[in-house]
Amino acid sequence: MGQSLQTWRSGSEQRAWLSALIDTFEEVSRPEVRAVPCDSHVLAALRAQLIRPASARMPYASAYSLRN
Repeated sequence: MGQSLQTWRSGSEQRAWLSALIDTFEEVSRPEVRAVPCDSHVLAALRAQLIRPASARMPYASAYSLRN
């Protein structure tokens, strides 16, 4: 949860990030991985992050970019 957001400088970096995201989704969708309980501290941190408004999570984003 301590990872910072990065500004992407090229299309290849964006594709690499998206590919890693898809790989992660595929990994966590496996039944044997889904059966493992998640740490309650991780869930609490995730809930706290999701409760925050989008503008607080992305202070660098303009109002225009949040509409798209």
